[in-house]
Amino acid sequence: MKRRANAKESSVYDVVVIGGGPAGMMAAATAARAGARVLLLEKNVAPGRKLALTGGGRCNITNNKPDVRTMLSSYKTEGKFLFSTFMQHGVKETIEWFAERGVAVKEENEGRLFPVTESAETMRATLRKELATTGVTIRTKEAVSAVSHDVRLGQFTVTTATSAYQARTCVLATGGYARPETGSTGDGFLWLQELGHKVVPNNDALVPVALQTTWTKKLSGLTLPQVQVSVWSQGKKKHAANGRLLFTHAGVTGPLILNMSKLIGDLLADGPVELTVDVVPQYDAGAYKIHLATLLQSNKKLQNALTEDIPAQLVKAILQELSIAGDTPCHSVSTADRTRLRSYLKAVPLSVAHLLGSDKAIVSSGGVDLVEIDFKTMSSKIVPGLYIVGDLLNINRPSGGYSLQLCWSTGYVAGKCAAENIAKS
Repeated sequence: MKRRANAKESSVYDVVVIGGGPAGMMAAATAARAGARVLLLEKNVAPGRKLALTGGGRCNITNNKPDVRTMLSSYKTEGKFLFSTFMQHGVKETIEWFAERGVAVKEENEGRLFPVTESAETMRATLRKELATTGVTIRTKEAVSAVSHDVRLGQFTVTTATSAYQARTCVLATGGYARPETGSTGDGFLWLQELGHKVVPNNDALVPVALQTTWTKKLSGLTLPQVQVSVWSQGKKKHAANGRLLFTHAGVTGPLILNMSKLIGDLLADGPVELTVDVVPQYDAGAYKIHLATLLQSNKKLQNALTEDIPAQLVKAILQELSIAGDTPCHSVSTADRTRLRSYLKAVPLSVAHLLGSDKAIVSSGGVDLVEIDFKTMSSKIVPGLYIVGDLLNINRPSGGYSLQLCWSTGYVAGKCAAENIAKS
């Protein structure tokens, strides 16, 4: 498809993409590479601001599940909607797309894929280069105030403080409510409602947990690579899972906690919620009793013996919490203290205060009702020529690269199909 050169129509773009996040950049570059004349509008000083924060600044690109059905099972009930989208551009295609542009990836625990540079800036720079290479027109510091559609003209008008842009198709990629300081303030939901779409109310989906427990503040910055966390409400265990846990000044986070946060939030509505952390999940209770007894046969100080399995920082904090002297020789630890210590290490109790807010959320839930989207093209069933991608969709996804894969897949398909739409008209 050749770019349109008709001077009479030069003020009307083929595709306008609103939002320069990962989905928006992918959509814009894909449409432009297919020959469409593309305008990308971004309210920040440059595209990709939130992308630079993902994965703790390392950018968890995707999860290594190239089989489409296996990957979609991680999106739970919403996964069935995404089949045709991921068949066109799934994990395999995403890895190949970035590899063709010089981005090599490496795999870490639970299938998480990161750039070998361990820098989200690598991803942002790659996408920006692709936008430049494909000739996308970029307007930054352009906060959109309104989006309208003229059915008669088959044209969109996108209004900002300084301009009104016209385009034959429109890709909405404004993101949800998570991390509003990056520009994700939920504007797209309002425009979608004005255009006739049903929007499911927003909730923070992947968000750190604040604790009432105070002694953990001294552990801020400590990561436990493999623990088991159980969630308790009204005296009953509601959920348990293994994974990585990170202590913060406010409480706890990390993939394990983020993936539990929606459940924790729901349970908090009914009353107090407690967490217990098994810091030695590699042993069941019986095996750990034997293992600990073996450790305590040495002449080492207690705090030194325990560091065989547990970080010294955590050992010190737990011994202080239990009022057990860390310099006690192992053979002098009383039977009662051995029992207390063993029980505590298998179930460290943490009291939940609340979930942190949207400013700390990784992604938000809620969004456009999925029955109103044609997932073969990512187009609206309500408004002809409108495409909806990324966090605007009401799709819950866990931590681990699934949110970005949703952006790559929906952005690519929307950009490709928007360009094809123009070519046919």
